[in-house]
Amino acid sequence: MSHCSSRALTLLSSVFGACGLLLVGIAVSTDYWLYMEEGTVLPQNQTTEVKMALHAGLWRVCFFAGREKGRCVASEYFLEPEINLVTENTENILKTVRTATPFPMVSLFLVFTAFVISNIGHIRPQRTILAFVSGIFFILSGLSLVVGLVLYISSINDEVMNRPSSSEQYFHYRYGWSFAFAASSFLLKEVMSLGPRL
Repeated sequence: MSHCSSRALTLLSSVFGACGLLLVGIAVSTDYWLYMEEGTVLPQNQTTEVKMALHAGLWRVCFFAGREKGRCVASEYFLEPEINLVTENTENILKTVRTATPFPMVSLFLVFTAFVISNIGHIRPQRTILAFVSGIFFILSGLSLVVGLVLYISSINDEVMNRPSSSEQYFHYRYGWSFAFAASSFLLKEVMSLGPRL
């Protein structure tokens, strides 16, 4: 392998590592993992009235419609009796997604460690064991993140499936850009786990 292609691989792996670290860092610290909206369907003209809309992250829930509009609370909000949600299922969704919270945090720690080890390995290329160790840390970070994402999705799907169906009420949810950043970070980490060994 030529010196130029080796240098290009080194630069590329550093860029991918930095992007993976940045994406998971932003995902963990922002409140746009999930958007939820609840309301009623008005039978006269089949229009909808929004009763509650929110966006939630791993640490905070912010309401942007309904009685709580403009209010952001820590995700332990369910300990506060004055917060009024439309249905118990919405409250259950917000409670159960907390089971996924530790995994992205562990992933952030592992990818930071992997990034540092990888860059030390680039500075000291004679230490080939560092590339191997950083690859292991990138894999572990990706696995931790994917477990968190799967738990997050499955806890939401379980609660949505248990919702009573009603023609008078509607419920919509979608994943936000913070969730997309976390998923993108997973892909970058898996590419990085291959990179140091190439």
